[in-house]
Amino acid sequence: MTVAELPVAGTAQSVPAPPGQVEVLRPGMLTTVQDWPGRVGYWHVGVPPSGPMDDLSFRLGNRALGNDEGAAGLECTLGGPALRFTAPTWVCVTGAPTEVTLDGVRAPQWRTVRAPAGGVLDVGAVRGPGMRCYVLIGGGIDVPEYLGSAATFTLGRFGGTGGAVRAGASLRLGAHHGRVVTAVPMDEQPVLTRNWEIAVTEGPHGAPEFFTRADFDAVLGTDYEVHFNSDRTGVRLIGPKPEWARADGGEAGLHPSNIHDTPYSVGALDFTGDTPILLGPDGPSLGGFVCPVTVVAADRWKLGQLSPGDRVRFVPVRGDRAASIRELGAARRAAWPTVLSTGGDGDDGVLRRAEVDGSTTVTYRRAGDDGVLVEYGAMTLDLGLRARVHALHHHLLAAGIRGVTELTPGIRSLQIRVDPHVLRACALLDLLAEAEAQLPASDRLVVPSRVVRLPLSWDDPSTREAITRYMRGVRADAPWCPWNIEFIRRVNGLAAVSDVYDTVFDAEYLVLGLGDVYLGAPVATPTDPRHRLVTTKYNPARTWTPENAVGIGGAYLCVYGMEGPGGYQFVGRTTQVWNHRAGAAPAVAPGADRTASGAETPWLLRYFDRIRWYPVEAEELLDLRADFAAGNVRVQAEDGEFRLAEYRTFLAENAEDIGAFRAKQAEAFAAERESWRSAGELTA
Repeated sequence: MTVAELPVAGTAQSVPAPPGQVEVLRPGMLTTVQDWPGRVGYWHVGVPPSGPMDDLSFRLGNRALGNDEGAAGLECTLGGPALRFTAPTWVCVTGAPTEVTLDGVRAPQWRTVRAPAGGVLDVGAVRGPGMRCYVLIGGGIDVPEYLGSAATFTLGRFGGTGGAVRAGASLRLGAHHGRVVTAVPMDEQPVLTRNWEIAVTEGPHGAPEFFTRADFDAVLGTDYEVHFNSDRTGVRLIGPKPEWARADGGEAGLHPSNIHDTPYSVGALDFTGDTPILLGPDGPSLGGFVCPVTVVAADRWKLGQLSPGDRVRFVPVRGDRAASIRELGAARRAAWPTVLSTGGDGDDGVLRRAEVDGSTTVTYRRAGDDGVLVEYGAMTLDLGLRARVHALHHHLLAAGIRGVTELTPGIRSLQIRVDPHVLRACALLDLLAEAEAQLPASDRLVVPSRVVRLPLSWDDPSTREAITRYMRGVRADAPWCPWNIEFIRRVNGLAAVSDVYDTVFDAEYLVLGLGDVYLGAPVATPTDPRHRLVTTKYNPARTWTPENAVGIGGAYLCVYGMEGPGGYQFVGRTTQVWNHRAGAAPAVAPGADRTASGAETPWLLRYFDRIRWYPVEAEELLDLRADFAAGNVRVQAEDGEFRLAEYRTFLAENAEDIGAFRAKQAEAFAAERESWRSAGELTA
């Protein structure tokens, strides 16, 4: 058989083919099942959308096969699999160039071919340019959905086959009823290169508040290099170090990149310290770093094809003139090697500012061309601001506004993601202005607030191992090495490490956000300011953090929901906060942290829960974790309420003591900052 003799489509498929199976003979380097748009609606509890990193190549292949654009297929990183089909099956391989054969005969990419029963499709190594290719199959891959999607989130161990596809696996196919065309038209195929231009919008956090004008000009004028340590969570870039507009992040951390934890956008350029990272579809939903620009939705496919050593230049565009992610043809502008633009919005990412009462401002920031970030007040930790966020969050939940796809609260912010075809940013801003007039005063906040007791293995061996790995593989001379707890003691002016221990176990941590970092993991702060230990975050970030490590960054404590990168200073490790064995979770409204019926959800914690730690030995924690993994999930929780008015009375009654604690803490913080500056750790 020759290439010309391969069976290709030319007419409509008249008789639906019975569904067959795909046998995985060789899995490839990293092959996963993905669907599009992925897992939407759970960003607020730390579940990323996942889905194909290059949605364009994926959807074009599905469309050529007559599938639904989002039908589940295979994403192949660096190299593809060898697959045997048990029944005659239409296939199409798209994405980065690679060698494809069907029963030993070369099969061209971007064309549909029919594999016979027993036929073997072999997808070789990606030659480049590009990083990922896609295998789309008539009828799609039929795997169970998790939280409404078949997309694989490998770090979370769910979706698809629960991880990367393995040799010997058998994948069931769906029934194929669609019209098959010969090929994806040439003028619709995306242009892959090694020198990329990527369209971005300004914001949410740009100049002159966080970056200097020169910094921001450098972001747009630099040809960044793609770092080899990149994956689906984010693409690390190599480029100039910012000068920064601020000396530090205040209560959010010592480094000027630190801010109070805020919702992120997929495609945001996240400065984790001085290291820029383009957040991918498996990236975190919350974090405490600034993002000066955000890749527009229609250009995010390029993140999936960025390879180590590639060059990247960001081109500002106006948010209302960005191409639409809905498009697959010429309107997507993917066949152009350059981004045509006359410039960005020129507003530093700030859409509008207003006063909401006599003492509180609200700032509406652009979060890509499909999102708005609402921020309240000054850059301080004030539970009154979190109360305002809560009021707006629940107002929007109750309103059920058409076009809103995600609602994700942060410490003093609420991110609203929309479908721009249904709800444009200008209309959303008007709706938000109307909502402000209807919100109750913050002092009236009364919310359910459970006291949840969790075990904590202090200075756990797994966190010590993570520090050792960091010192060996990332940075050995960091001020927080070799022992994070000693660093916490020093930067807070405490006399002994035992004081750090006592402070953590005496504190009651109020949960302000979920999903920091990932999978229902809480970001929390002590209700008593005298228990608020302030630290800075790793710079650069760690590349590995043990699952359920507990750390402090800025004035916040977080539990890492799973293994992955991270930046908080370790104090120990706890049990799981995400129940993989929970039954099929009922659908919740975008942004809701519980169901109306009270049905079980995989995430164990809720907004405004209060965490109290009790000490356990490392071996005991391993036993508790094993019990949890086996399905023996016991949450020690007592119902209660949090009343902001009563809390403010508590603050007033203890103001003198709180002030003295903060003054001592600020003195130690300033001394640490000065030592950093002397050592060249800070540039501002």
